[in-house]
Amino acid sequence: MSDFEKWLTDRNDFIERFVAHMVKVAGRANFDDGFPIAAYARDTAGSYFDDPNQRKDGPEECAETDISYWE
Repeated sequence: MSDFEKWLTDRNDFIERFVAHMVKVAGRANFDDGFPIAAYARDTAGSYFDDPNQRKDGPEECAETDISYWE
């Protein structure tokens, strides 16, 4: 496996864990406006992975940090 393939695999794993945790913690499939939480999470997770300081916290912690800004 090349370095790029490992990075991509790690990034994809991070995103999937981020999405799963965010949906689990939210306890619902959609925001009040009907937009899917999973779609939002999938769009957002990469920015957390791309920042090494946030990536080290792990996807679950990053998801919870993002959720804390929802209200």
